Amino acid sequence: MSLKNLSIIVLIALTLCTGALAKGEQIVITGSTTVLPIAQACAEAFMDKNPSIEVTVRGGGSGVGIAALIDGTCNIAMSSREIKSKEIASARAKGVTPTDNIVAWDGIAIVVHKDIALAGLTMPQLKDIFSGKIKNWKDLGGANKGIVAISRDVSSGTFEVFKEKVLENGSVRDDALKLASNQAVLTSVSSTPFSIGYVGLGYITDEVKTLKINNITPTKDSARDKTYPIVRSLHMFTPGKASADAQKFLDFVTGPEGQKIVDELGFVTVK
Repeated sequence: MSLKNLSIIVLIALTLCTGALAKGEQIVITGSTTVLPIAQACAEAFMDKNPSIEVTVRGGGSGVGIAALIDGTCNIAMSSREIKSKEIASARAKGVTPTDNIVAWDGIAIVVHKDIALAGLTMPQLKDIFSGKIKNWKDLGGANKGIVAISRDVSSGTFEVFKEKVLENGSVRDDALKLASNQAVLTSVSSTPFSIGYVGLGYITDEVKTLKINNITPTKDSARDKTYPIVRSLHMFTPGKASADAQKFLDFVTGPEGQKIVDELGFVTVK
């Protein structure tokens, strides 16, 4: 065999090997902006250890993620709320059985612009603010200024949990500004005088003031022991039994390395 022919055979073999490596599964993860930083950080660490597996992470909200899972356009749906019965029914109609994986816990922190002098609110006061019953800070012992309520949009799992736990399934005030992500809420509250909003624990910064609720400060400890009143679980759903690579990623997220990332990002570990 000539060297030329041998070189061609080796080149073909290398190409086939490279192609096989490239054909490692692409894991597509879509959904909650609360879970997004966990998924992104875990994906980077996971791909460092598993270079043949590509992980793509996108936001959009919990409802968007679950819809993508049902439609078969993602492998894992991130959600900051429980899956709804109507979503389960829709999934089963398409032959999909959503399987839940709790990857972290979180508290929904109430944040206000730094010009707000209050230290905290009760749950009834918080409900009255976001339902529109209380519209001026003076009614809470603050300045004679209108309250600017900043909420999440309806596709958000954070909104769904807030609606259930705070509004008791009532409606948010008509004039509330509805935004698409935790970061958007944080940015808007930090730059809007006399505003109030809500974000996940991992998004709290010193750009805003965080209020106590029922005299409890939102922290990892108060979320872990459930003394803080607005606590929720964070999820990654798969369409039935996860593929081998998707399960490997989930095992990483819920394992020691992934849970260390969860803790470092300001959320509460599951173990």
